[in-house]
Amino acid sequence: MSESSPARAPFPPAVAAIDRRGAVVWKDEGPSAALRARFDVGPLTVVAIRHVRACDVQVDDERALPGHERTSGPEEDLWEIRLRAKDGSLYEVESHLVEPAPG
Repeated sequence: MSESSPARAPFPPAVAAIDRRGAVVWKDEGPSAALRARFDVGPLTVVAIRHVRACDVQVDDERALPGHERTSGPEEDLWEIRLRAKDGSLYEVESHLVEPAPG
């Protein structure tokens, strides 16, 4: 299920639980009703788990801020859970929108 890579970051506990179970349900504060409607009701099979490292870089107008053309924020590790919709389409949702399916 998980996408393998020799340098892959270790799963955080919540994502490791999803990987072990292989199926998820939406959290109450999960995605919009429009997105949920694209999927079957009940546990959703996890197709893959993907690690994404997001870097926040902002490029400013060098004329307005001489010497400060590039600023950067902290890097962030994101975990995307790939799910298959009723029509066969694949969607990647952020791991905080789902939780492991019960039992």
